[in-house]
Amino acid sequence: MNKETYRIGSSRLTYDIIEKILKRGMHLELSDEARAKIAHCREYLDRKTDEDTVPIYGVTTGFGSLCDKHISRDELSTLQENLVKSHSCSIGTPVDADIVKLMLLLKAHALSMGFSGVQIQTVERILDFYNNDILPVVFDRGSLGASGDLAPLANLFLPLIGEGEVWFRGERKPAKQVLDIMGWKPIRLMSKEGLALLNGTQFMSANGIKALIDGWHLVNCFDLFGAMSLEAFDGRIEPFWDCIQQVRPHPGQIQTGRIFRRILKGSQIIEQHKQHVQDPYSFRCIPQVHGAIKDAMIHVTDILHIEINSVTDNPTVYPDDDMVVSGGNFHGEPLALAFDYMGVALHELGNISERRVAQLIDGQRGLPEFLVAHPGLNSGFMIPQYAAASVVSQNKMYAWPASCDSIVSSNGQEDLVSMGANAATKLHKIIDNLKYIAGIELMNAAQGIEFRRPLKSSPYIETVMEAYRKHVPFVEEDVVMTDYIRKTMEFLDGFDIDLESLPE
Repeated sequence: MNKETYRIGSSRLTYDIIEKILKRGMHLELSDEARAKIAHCREYLDRKTDEDTVPIYGVTTGFGSLCDKHISRDELSTLQENLVKSHSCSIGTPVDADIVKLMLLLKAHALSMGFSGVQIQTVERILDFYNNDILPVVFDRGSLGASGDLAPLANLFLPLIGEGEVWFRGERKPAKQVLDIMGWKPIRLMSKEGLALLNGTQFMSANGIKALIDGWHLVNCFDLFGAMSLEAFDGRIEPFWDCIQQVRPHPGQIQTGRIFRRILKGSQIIEQHKQHVQDPYSFRCIPQVHGAIKDAMIHVTDILHIEINSVTDNPTVYPDDDMVVSGGNFHGEPLALAFDYMGVALHELGNISERRVAQLIDGQRGLPEFLVAHPGLNSGFMIPQYAAASVVSQNKMYAWPASCDSIVSSNGQEDLVSMGANAATKLHKIIDNLKYIAGIELMNAAQGIEFRRPLKSSPYIETVMEAYRKHVPFVEEDVVMTDYIRKTMEFLDGFDIDLESLPE
């Protein structure tokens, strides 16, 4: 069966397109338009280096603080290969396969715009790696987000020249060995190419895209589980009415109110008479809190859309204007600030969720203390809240802005750096903790709803309850809770949520 094909350079990349490329395992190839742009720029740069005696940064000079060191014409290729080798010092833990694939995709797209001076065969080899699941071994630390993501991108592209390691057919192998297996010769980098490959924000951007994909899934989870907690707590529907949202019309708030009304439509619990006039903020202010988080995520998505469709290497080559301009498009500040904002927003999802869990186990509104029939003899759901509180606290540490820091590098030439890579990678730590918090809220909410029987929740929530109970039963007496948390996490891994498609 032939795979669907996406043609690099044929359109603007978006979050939705990237998610589709990944989910469908699409084949990548260069569009004819991209080929023409790449060839045009490369031909111009070749003429420029042959004819011009004026130094061109990174093309006929050294790099960083070595920018005043002249490089002779017969050493230009060696200069670029040395750059890739010397900069290949990312450290830490190997990066996930999805992020490596995203880095390859994003770099190929950036180079396809025709302002980087690379060879067509260089971009084609990047796509060969992607299409054949030959994934360079890249590590998650070492980038300052200064001249882009120098260290991780160097490790990413070492295999192009037959150096470094790759993941191939489930094994970690020397790149040269895999090139031989595939019948490929190493790429001989021409002037400027090493710099084009290593300068850029593709490590930051790839991590950001992956965090957005996972983050939006969690936003949906917390909407659903928040609605289930509202049912378990016998909460009120009025704070979710549209009239409340329309007089403070933040888009995310309006959307959240609408989604909760859809989730809870037809619920006997939400429609019953309430003895209480108000709910605590962790329930009553869900539209305002969840909504603000969604607006933050949309803002970050907009920033990323600009970034992944930009040229972020240096210098930038303008063949039609006869210019090679050294600038600072590789600096990660736009992403660093956006990712820090996203981290704070995502952390707040867990913060409000844990507070709902704490309310549910407090023995209020007819619920037994710790959501167990015989508290005292049984501790019930006492300690899962501890676990949630623990990782909520940890997320507060991760939410501290990485962009607040800067350390001088390159002998003072790079004297203000963004730390955007650190802002990006810590998003995954926040998200990993959020998955546990979401699971713990689901456990508590489902347990609480059972104490509202014989009343039923909405048809949608009852469907979710039925599916969940196949994994985790109602807790009558104390059990090994870690087992139920693990089973809940397994349920979440395979759980697809599409709340926008629910009927009004």
